[in-house]
Amino acid sequence: MNNHKELKIWKRFIKLALSVYKATKFFPSEGMFGLTSQIRRCSVSVPSNIAEGAGRRGNKKFLQFLGIAYGSLCELETQLIISLE
Repeated sequence: MNNHKELKIWKRFIKLALSVYKATKFFPSEGMFGLTSQIRRCSVSVPSNIAEGAGRRGNKKFLQFLGIAYGSLCELETQLIISLE
């Protein structure tokens, strides 16, 4: 498959993960630790799954991992919405 470091989508989600880490640094510590931790894990999960899928043989496996990455992205979106509320 492709070298994941050459994929534009992987590069974009690396930037997103870095932005999430910077933004969550300013989250209040009381009561938000679990949510902050989960938001950070999800943001890292997206490019990680893209990289893992790119490292597998065949498009079918790559598509499977893209689906997992999308699921993590949906989870991240939900948690960000909760944190804003």
